[in-house]
Amino acid sequence: MAESEKLRIDKYLWSIRAFKTRSLATDACKAGRVKFNGQNLKPSHVVKIGEIYTVQKGIEKKVIKVIGLLERRVDAKTAVTFYEDLTPLEETYAYKSVFNISNLNRDRGAGRPTKKDRRDIDDLQDGWFNEDET
Repeated sequence: MAESEKLRIDKYLWSIRAFKTRSLATDACKAGRVKFNGQNLKPSHVVKIGEIYTVQKGIEKKVIKVIGLLERRVDAKTAVTFYEDLTPLEETYAYKSVFNISNLNRDRGAGRPTKKDRRDIDDLQDGWFNEDET
């Protein structure tokens, strides 16, 4: 792809397989989950080589540096060569450690949780996913 051609951020994120569909990449941009220098990006933002973007998908947060421009979606091995993952290891391990949390078990035969039980469970689980707490 020639340097003079323009490539949108939503199309770039889709082509490097950061998002499964282009519409999901567009929605992430509109929702403010794709940032450049702390600024929210529109889906039509033009990607340039060397720029560093912060992309948030759910609880996962990635920092991506653009190495090359990729217009079409390709296989994963090829897509990795067009960006550099600058995500700190601490954040990567923190994301993976969330999946090691044990599930809450209820006694067999206890039935469905009441509204109060449900609120208590939600309050307990709320601390697991807050980014402010460490």
